[in-house]
Amino acid sequence: MKICVLPGDGIGPEIIAQALRVLKALDLKFETEEALLGGCAVDAAGDPFPEATQKLALAADAVLLGAVGGPKWDVLSRELRPERCLLGIRKRLGLFANLRPAVLYPELANASTLKPEVVSGLDLLIVRELTGDIYFGQPRGIEARRVDGVEQRVGVNTMIYGENEIRRIGKAAFEAAQKRRRKLCSVDKINVLETTQLWRDVMNELAPEYPDVELTHMLVDNAAMQLVRAPKQFDVVVTGNMFGDILSDEASMLTGSIGMLPSASLDETGKGLFEPCHGSAPDIAGRNLANPLATILSVAMMLRYTFALEEAAQRIENAVKNVLRQGLRTSDIYEPGTTKTGTKQMGDAVLAAL
Repeated sequence: MKICVLPGDGIGPEIIAQALRVLKALDLKFETEEALLGGCAVDAAGDPFPEATQKLALAADAVLLGAVGGPKWDVLSRELRPERCLLGIRKRLGLFANLRPAVLYPELANASTLKPEVVSGLDLLIVRELTGDIYFGQPRGIEARRVDGVEQRVGVNTMIYGENEIRRIGKAAFEAAQKRRRKLCSVDKINVLETTQLWRDVMNELAPEYPDVELTHMLVDNAAMQLVRAPKQFDVVVTGNMFGDILSDEASMLTGSIGMLPSASLDETGKGLFEPCHGSAPDIAGRNLANPLATILSVAMMLRYTFALEEAAQRIENAVKNVLRQGLRTSDIYEPGTTKTGTKQMGDAVLAAL
């Protein structure tokens, strides 16, 4: 079983190092090989997603990613910015289904900005379509046009979804709901966007194939409000690329820190790219301050979704729970009465708990 490892930029190499220690401690005979992605790839090869990295990622059974980007590369032209490689690798690998769980561990209830009674027991999953929508639709760009009698620059992006794209993400969401509490909320903007009229139509057509799952619909603006008003009403949420991008980041903060949240991006065979939801945090890079738990939990998702190693996945998740019960905290989740620790020390604690 071969894993392509992409440490990336900023805190990426530090958190990936701890995740690999945990993976190797399970003695599952994985082969890992590292490659460049993001700003480090621009510096070394002049391309945020070099051909060598593409070949390795395509040949591997799974991809483990740290984080990419940083202000150092913001001055580059748009096509060379590190963040563009994320769109590129998703498209190149056909990773259409992004799974982002938001789970609030009991020990972190006070870390959330919401009242504990609102978020205690939170356990939801956002399923985001990842390779379509306005992020990839054509035409796009900035061009000169005459608008209202005035020659001016106009920005153009196209929101577009094909029926088959909606159907396959819908199936992934229904199947995820079957493994949980059997409730699926589809989020759209049917009152304004024809694209999402089709989205809702297809979701309703799929529903009879999953009679054990309760399907509901919600407008995206209401969904954004409900996530902070009563987030525990949700089990699985499915939505398009742009709405999912926004809602999943909102949901991440319900748990107190984005540093706790893993993610999986899967193709139609279950091959996936696994990464923490947070960014590269260049301000704390190299200072042993980053929280590695989201990356470690991403390894658990990799074992579960790509390699079907449920027992190993649960071992990692239980180890993380044990460490939190011990009161160990990195600075992003620290509160009085707990013990502040660093990136490597948190990795040590997870290994000990295993």
